[in-house]
Amino acid sequence: MSRTLHRGVSSGGGRFSQDSDDFWEDSQKKERIDKESGDRIRKNGADDMHLSVKLPFAYLFTGRLFTKHIMKENSFISDPSSPGLIRSRQRVTLSLLRYSLAVIVVLALTGSFWWTLSITSASRGKVFHGYRRLQEQIVSDLYEIGDLSSGFSKLRELGYCLEEYENYVPCFNISENLDHGFSDGKEYDRHCEHVTKQNCLVLPSVNYRIPLRWPTGRDVIWLQNVKITAQEVLSSGSLTKRMMMLDQDQVSFRSVSSNFDIEDYSHLIAEIIGERNASYFTEAGIRTILDIECGYGSFGAHLSSHQLLTMCLASYEASGSQVQLTLERGVPAMIGSFRTKQLPYPSFSYDMVHCARCHVEWDKKGGLYLVEVDRLLRPGGYFVWTDSLVNSQRTPRKKDNLKKWNAVRLLTENLCWEMLSQQDETVVWKKTTEKKCYAARKSSSPSLCGKDNDVESPYYRNLQPCIAGTHSRRWVPIDMRRKWPAQVQVNSAELRIHGFSIEEFGEDSLNWNSAVVNFWSLLSPVIFSDHPKRPGDEDPSPPYNMLRNVLDMNAHFGGFNAALLQTGKSVWVMNVIPTRAPNTLPLIVDRGFLGVLHDWCEPFPTYPRTYDLIHAQGLLSLEFGEKPRCQMMDLFVEMDRILRPEGWVILKDITRVIELARSLATHLKWDARIIEIENNSDERLLVCQKPFLKQQFI
Repeated sequence: MSRTLHRGVSSGGGRFSQDSDDFWEDSQKKERIDKESGDRIRKNGADDMHLSVKLPFAYLFTGRLFTKHIMKENSFISDPSSPGLIRSRQRVTLSLLRYSLAVIVVLALTGSFWWTLSITSASRGKVFHGYRRLQEQIVSDLYEIGDLSSGFSKLRELGYCLEEYENYVPCFNISENLDHGFSDGKEYDRHCEHVTKQNCLVLPSVNYRIPLRWPTGRDVIWLQNVKITAQEVLSSGSLTKRMMMLDQDQVSFRSVSSNFDIEDYSHLIAEIIGERNASYFTEAGIRTILDIECGYGSFGAHLSSHQLLTMCLASYEASGSQVQLTLERGVPAMIGSFRTKQLPYPSFSYDMVHCARCHVEWDKKGGLYLVEVDRLLRPGGYFVWTDSLVNSQRTPRKKDNLKKWNAVRLLTENLCWEMLSQQDETVVWKKTTEKKCYAARKSSSPSLCGKDNDVESPYYRNLQPCIAGTHSRRWVPIDMRRKWPAQVQVNSAELRIHGFSIEEFGEDSLNWNSAVVNFWSLLSPVIFSDHPKRPGDEDPSPPYNMLRNVLDMNAHFGGFNAALLQTGKSVWVMNVIPTRAPNTLPLIVDRGFLGVLHDWCEPFPTYPRTYDLIHAQGLLSLEFGEKPRCQMMDLFVEMDRILRPEGWVILKDITRVIELARSLATHLKWDARIIEIENNSDERLLVCQKPFLKQQFI
């Protein structure tokens, strides 16, 4: 008769409760029983499997089931922690897991089978559409990997430029131009053929501050935002350069100085052309003005209050730049000169060209500079020249000046310009409105451009010695054109001149009117946060004067510009037509907007940190879709250069290109988010904001 085995230890120093003989006998019996039990388990593995399948979950809780089984076979309860029982339990557990996995697989296959049978023809279309979207995503990923793989390490290494690049303008590096053999003034011209790629991000100065909003920022700027010395602020220069005051960390601009009053000056011009004052310029057909060597933009800033757009054009200056300070004030400006090349504007781009002591020698090079002014002026447009040279006939002692004055007068007569009046140092000419005047000239020089040589929108072509525009269908006197702002809405007859239909133009206008409202609501950091609401009517809209300087990199008809003005935004837009796109720039300038032709594989002629918003629709596909001539990353670095800290970028393009653009934006440390426009559209919006980084933090 077997006895129960006691394994307890007494409290008396480790002595067992039974005598040693009984203990030895019980130990031998236990070993024999364990051995027999292990053999029986190995032989009866199938029985265990049957038991585990029958009661799979009961086995997991305790060893009761297995204990009862052993008790039935051996008529005693064995130790549940014995080696045989542990090995048996492990085998059964493994069997249970295999069984569970098999059940899951069967259920999954069954569900998949019934799901496949339940697909209708409509759902098959959805699945196929989803499959296509998946394929497109794969292609997009591969495209991105392929485009970035060769230069990925380079992108990661994209750092910050040295402090000397703070105001860097590519294509206008005078020392490099001299090294390449340019001289006689050509070293100051634009030369992009030898430009070294910029592989760094331009940082603002240590004390840079966000510009004041318009119109306050028109009259006050932060001194550290531009490169200018106190001596340059206080020194004499052009008429409008004298209108500044230095006040600690600010530069303020006045309309009146000790010897010059801008308002009186504009009234003088208005009286010469037959109007009461500058507020009546629009009645005379004047909307856009080209201001050559504009000083610091005071003339254009004053006229902006009369709904006039003045483009400041000045040469590159390493310090005290007229263009940089003018743009900082929120007045249109770009770098350019008359030295050797035609400006990248279409013929008939401006209603008035203004030169107040602009240091252009109009009598030189056979009058080529005046011929270029004639090309830019619309029929009936005005050329205003203010200079001490104008008074030469009243001071005959300066014979050289008198000779220059007579040469200029003769050139203007040969261009069929009418001198309206001369008052003190100011004279105004009016371009002819009649083509027949050219045939009645006393001199045939300059000649008329041939039809093949009369390029409507030249791109930095050499200055031409012939009168342009006489073959153009756009020859319409300014007093015959509709006045501002009616000219924004082009009629069918005007569209036919440009080769477009009223339906195409109307659809474009409607799309932009709705798009601008949505765009404006997205210009808030809330879209980059975990804000639970989508930006729109529920969120406070950014103020109307949040932005001032806007660059549209692919302007098409100028619809973005028109919609911004229609919604009351206090902006001006630099409308750019890429050289690779259809040339719609003549239509844009005929609508009363500013525009320029540009090749986006070249740097834009402006200083760093000059635009609040950069917009481009379809530009990336245009430039990098087929046979790209440059790298997309180079374009993004250029955009970063000209964008102000906390400025915005809005790109609209196909999904594949937008995904790639987002990856590039992150390398520039921009905040970026892709926004779906319509459910069935393959186009997406990429909205980015440039962070405000300062040199002391780097």
